[in-house]
Amino acid sequence: MEVKIGVQRTPREIVLDSTLSPDEVEAAVRDALKDPSGVLSLVDDKGRRVVVPSNLVAYVEIAQADTRRVGFAVGQ
Repeated sequence: MEVKIGVQRTPREIVLDSTLSPDEVEAAVRDALKDPSGVLSLVDDKGRRVVVPSNLVAYVEIAQADTRRVGFAVGQ
């Protein structure tokens, strides 16, 4: 899953690929947002941990990871 996290007062969003299901990511976000002094903590598919203070989370977008096509197209 591709997860994009918008952070308040930051122009760039955090993007990570996760092995979690959409429901598991949503549950982690819901739990983090219950406590304004808590944190949203997710681990990407390479084992890197992303930690964002829950009071700074602007939005979270959960989507299927893009499949990247490699190759050449045959000319018309």
